[in-house]
Amino acid sequence: KPLAVCLGRVADVYRYCHVRVPEGLLKDLLPGPVTLVLERSEELNKDLNPFTPLVGIRIPDHAFIQDLVQVFGGPLALTSANLSSQASSLNVEEFQDLWPQLSLVIDGGPIGNGQSPEYRLGSTVVDLSVPGKFGIIRPGCALESTTAILQQKYGLLPSH
Repeated sequence: KPLAVCLGRVADVYRYCHVRVPEGLLKDLLPGPVTLVLERSEELNKDLNPFTPLVGIRIPDHAFIQDLVQVFGGPLALTSANLSSQASSLNVEEFQDLWPQLSLVIDGGPIGNGQSPEYRLGSTVVDLSVPGKFGIIRPGCALESTTAILQQKYGLLPSH
């Protein structure tokens, strides 16, 4: 599966992607529990997902990770702290079995309240690479609010 990247600010999206949606749309969805799939720019390392011209962009609504990305000075590749198709972890103890395979584990605290099942769904992944349309790649935890913004506020049409 392709890797998404984490950015620290909405302004960074314009550096790493060709954005064909209104800036307000980005600001309405980011930071938040949404991954936006856009056409990648030449600024991204060409070895990241070389089989696709698209990239997933995520800006979590979590000050620690936003600060980490800013200090790092560039996008961070994202992966889940769980095996593919398993429910998302809500705290670091839940993926303790993976720790021996990791170079570093940073505990930024629990996600959400640490128990709500909707947080286990992961981010809502939306393809915005086709102008005027959107495609839901993964429903995730913010499907209703995200589709309402895309359709009602910005008039985008589902791409199915």
